[in-house]
Amino acid sequence: MLEEKSWFMSRRLLLKMIGGGAVLLGLNRLAPASAQVSVQAIEPLPGFTGPDANPYWNSVGSFVVYPQKLPLIQLTDRPVQLETPRNYFLTPFTPNAAFYVRWHLDGIPNAVSLSDWRLLVEGNVEKPLTLSMLDLMSQFKPVSIAAANQCSGNSRSRFQPRVPGGQWGNGAMGNALFTGVRLKDLLNAAGVRTGSSQVQFEGLDRGRGPEGKGSHSYLKSLGLSDPVIDETIVAYEMNGEPLPMLNGFPVRLVVPGKFATYWTKALTWIRVLTEPDTNYWMAKAYCIPNTPRGNTTPKDIHEGNVEMIPIGSMPVRSFIIIPDGSGKIPEEMPVTVRGIAFSGYGRVVKVEFSWDGGKLWAKAELGEDYGQYSFRTWETTWIPKRTGKYVLAVRATDEKGNTQPDEGVWNPGGYLWNRIERQEVFVGAAK
Repeated sequence: MLEEKSWFMSRRLLLKMIGGGAVLLGLNRLAPASAQVSVQAIEPLPGFTGPDANPYWNSVGSFVVYPQKLPLIQLTDRPVQLETPRNYFLTPFTPNAAFYVRWHLDGIPNAVSLSDWRLLVEGNVEKPLTLSMLDLMSQFKPVSIAAANQCSGNSRSRFQPRVPGGQWGNGAMGNALFTGVRLKDLLNAAGVRTGSSQVQFEGLDRGRGPEGKGSHSYLKSLGLSDPVIDETIVAYEMNGEPLPMLNGFPVRLVVPGKFATYWTKALTWIRVLTEPDTNYWMAKAYCIPNTPRGNTTPKDIHEGNVEMIPIGSMPVRSFIIIPDGSGKIPEEMPVTVRGIAFSGYGRVVKVEFSWDGGKLWAKAELGEDYGQYSFRTWETTWIPKRTGKYVLAVRATDEKGNTQPDEGVWNPGGYLWNRIERQEVFVGAAK
């Protein structure tokens, strides 16, 4: 749900960001790779972290520190890919400094001067717009929405057979309260002409991209007939603060319910198109099989038997955050089991917990509802009655009736993983 936000809140943000003149937000330490400071190296772990090998919750990289960020788990530094550690998901909103990072091209902006930056709305429109940050904040009504942002490849390390791409654990996701202006308001101000079909988005990042694909710019599009257009916002605020540079300063697109591939960072160009967008990042990258759950086999892919379509909404998911299995639990001690759940198809209405690996299920208590696109916390109390190993499990159901399955999924992009999550814990004698 989009909620209007008072001008007073926006004015405070405006004063913070604009001040008496130009604002320059820079990441000078991002330029050389040597500037990335490793603060904690973890021990080498087995190469396979898949679902049948007692998987690690997060990926297996080292912790690094970047500007405006707490120590995060590094997958790559060119482009920057950083995963959020498990403990930051105990609350419904992910701190900005702990929010995961995923760029597609290696030339990301290190600094943006608001005295020079403009957002351009162009293409098949009656009146092209050139908007400053002040224009966005003063000429358009501010709205806020709580929305989960999840990388399409979140949990890719669970796939078998393994697939190329960043081997994310479960931490390529985050939830924030985003504030900005409705995309529809910008399009209405520009006047979309008859014959328009899609809206294309482009940010400031540049790079080589895959060889021979013409992919030096990261371009994504949404159909004008897609209902999400009405809920999409151009956000300048994240959890009550300006966006961190690594999460898209000065503005980013927020596309509620859809995977983060559509959430263009450092957004600078909005173009109304008259023809379908066939650039590499739409026609080839981030495509899934047109099958139930996006599931297929390597054989069918190799033989060309699968129709591929652009990825869309996020399937329903839930996670156990604590206990994490790192220590024994005393027998007969009441344990609070806590986690999060979300879905791109509608609000989570039920979370179920199992202490026997998924044979018996009981309803968990849901936390506050911040809207249909937000993380929703859940918790339950469990009292182990014997010593030994237990396998805890969790599954969620959304308002459209979608429930997590207990089967994995396979596709060549490593997308759409939402199998029921399990956590091994050990209970020791209390006397």
